Amino acid sequence: MTEQQPYRVVSRHPGFELRRYAAHVVAEMEVQASFTRAPIEAFRPLAAYIGGANRARHPIGTTAPVAPEPAATQKIPMTAPVVQEEGERPGAYLVQFVMPAGSTAATLPEPVDARVRIREVPAMLAAAMRFTGRWTEKSFGQRATALGRAVTATGLQPTGAIRYARFDPPWKPWFLRRNEVVLPVVE
Repeated sequence: MTEQQPYRVVSRHPGFELRRYAAHVVAEMEVQASFTRAPIEAFRPLAAYIGGANRARHPIGTTAPVAPEPAATQKIPMTAPVVQEEGERPGAYLVQFVMPAGSTAATLPEPVDARVRIREVPAMLAAAMRFTGRWTEKSFGQRATALGRAVTATGLQPTGAIRYARFDPPWKPWFLRRNEVVLPVVE
C-alpha cells in the first residue's frame, strides 16, 4: 500500500478542515505546460527518480538497501499525494512527489536528471478540501475558489500557493479518485 503524507487535523470548519503538516521532503520538477499536461510531463522523470534513476550517495534507512558506490541506484517507495502548484514563471507548474516520512534532503540520493530537485518543505498549517472526481483545471479551480472563500470567511489568512493533490493512479475510475485542494494559512 502507498504511504500517505501524514498530517493532524486541528479543527473542522464548513467546507474544509484545518491540518498541521510536519516538515517533509519533496522531489519536484518545474514544467512549462498547461495545468492538465504538467503532471503528465513531470511524471516520468519523477517516477524514474524514485524507481532508481538516482546517485545513491546516502542510505535511505529501511526503505532500500545501502548502496556502497555512488553509481549504484536505490528504489524509493511511492507515496501519496502527487502535488501540483503554480510555478514561479507564468504558465509553469511545480509537480511534486512527497518523499517517505523520515526522509531528509541529506539522506535521499541525488537525482540523475538535473530537472528533478530535492527540497525540504517546512511544517505548515493548511486548510484542505477533499473531493472526488476528474483531474481537470475546472474541477480543481472550482474547489480552490470555494476553499479560498471558506478560509477567509473563518478569519484565516492564506499564506502561500494553493496545492492540488492527487492520491490515486490514473486507471482508478474518476468517481472514486481522492483529490484535495490545500491552502497554507498563517499560524
